[in-house]
Amino acid sequence: MHTEVLIVGAGPTGLTLACDLARRGVSALLVDRATGLFPGSRGKGLQPRTLEVLDDLGVIDAVLAAGGRYPRMQSWADGERGARWDLIERREPGDPSVPYPEVWMLPQWRTQEILHTRLRELGGEAVFGTALTDLTQDDDGVTARLTGPDGAPRTVTADYLVAADGGRSTVRRAVGIPMAGETVDPRPALVADVRISGLDHDDWHIWPTAPGGVLLLCPLPGTPGFQLFALFDDGDPDTAPDTSVDAIRRLVADRTHLPEAAVTEVRWASGFRPRAALAYRFRQGRVFLAGDAAHIHSPAGGQGLNTSVQDAYNLGWKLGQVLGHGAAPALLDSYEAERLPVASDVLEISTSLHRARSGADSDGDGQQVRRGERTEQLGLAYRGGPLSIERRSGLPEDAVRAGDRAPDAELPNGDRLFDVLRGPHFTLVAAGCEPPAVPAGVRSRRVDGYGRGLFLIRPDGYVGLATEDAADLAGYLRSVGVGTAAVAAR
Repeated sequence: MHTEVLIVGAGPTGLTLACDLARRGVSALLVDRATGLFPGSRGKGLQPRTLEVLDDLGVIDAVLAAGGRYPRMQSWADGERGARWDLIERREPGDPSVPYPEVWMLPQWRTQEILHTRLRELGGEAVFGTALTDLTQDDDGVTARLTGPDGAPRTVTADYLVAADGGRSTVRRAVGIPMAGETVDPRPALVADVRISGLDHDDWHIWPTAPGGVLLLCPLPGTPGFQLFALFDDGDPDTAPDTSVDAIRRLVADRTHLPEAAVTEVRWASGFRPRAALAYRFRQGRVFLAGDAAHIHSPAGGQGLNTSVQDAYNLGWKLGQVLGHGAAPALLDSYEAERLPVASDVLEISTSLHRARSGADSDGDGQQVRRGERTEQLGLAYRGGPLSIERRSGLPEDAVRAGDRAPDAELPNGDRLFDVLRGPHFTLVAAGCEPPAVPAGVRSRRVDGYGRGLFLIRPDGYVGLATEDAADLAGYLRSVGVGTAAVAAR
């Protein structure tokens, strides 16, 4: 069979990309070697920028209904409660430019369920139990060898292939892209989803001075369970922790005031060593790397899943313009140019947060590990990138520029700009002037609070062109595959 895009890996990255392509009318085959969706809570923090992406994909109501705000941290020692503090900086609501002011907690398995449901609504599907075993590519496309649940081989051709198959990516190895990395922490770690009796769901409980290493139990909103995280101070770096039910029960009893019997269920568990790694390239010919296949993070700071979702969001509209609207294939070169520097910066954030240990002190307030503006990803931008054209001069320091995330704003009729941005189109924002005529495929609105000028907003919510001259629009739009037949401004 032939598909326009073959996506390998049905985690958050692959599901996001599949949803985005489906709403653009691009045919995509999404496969995963696992027999079903990932069952664990691993990436449980959705940053404000990712919430905006999920809003655009049409799933924000389900995400908000299923999740909850981050609880406060509650330290324990010798069976007694100690200091209590916030892990995140709480934003006061009311900033019209930021509709989702705080990180939102939602177990990864639930995020994936929501995205999978959305994919089905859009007419797509994930094919599980199907592994990629080999691939070749040439100037015309990619040929992939797949093996299904019955062991029978299957050949699929695609215009492009996207590797969303995790840190041990089969695709990345097949195309020969190396990764450079480091061990963030030599101590083995364990993460598990457990049910615990005798512990409230109001706080994120931490035993920072427990014998053997720190242990945390985080209540998972919308479920009766907790996510357990533990480091092993004296563990063998080359040996994974024991993830059996009995071992997890002993671990809880050894490090907390709770008995073994308090652990009533272990739904999922995984041992690992915290590390950081970055692929040398995010593209090899017609093959792209996204998510953990391109960058591996420490869990500290809640950056991995969020960066991965935004990889897919950046790549999706570009594939859509090339495959569906006749944009030059060179547009796809901008994916690596924009996302690799972002991934590199985010890796530094998660690594530094992991190594900032003073916030784990029983009498500390968590200042050095607190998440805030630098982890929210609202400030990540593509200024100076190949698709960011700034034509204005003499701007104030806080001005919205080409390459920036387009902030939300109230429209003159009382609607929200983000309601206009939602969808696979481009949007022209006119600030301090009247909007000119725009071609089909572009929405146009007058907005106050953006300074002055014309702002062409890409489908992924970033300002592509900022200018005061409407004549600049046609050339930019042609470069991204948007026709130039003028229509009346909406």
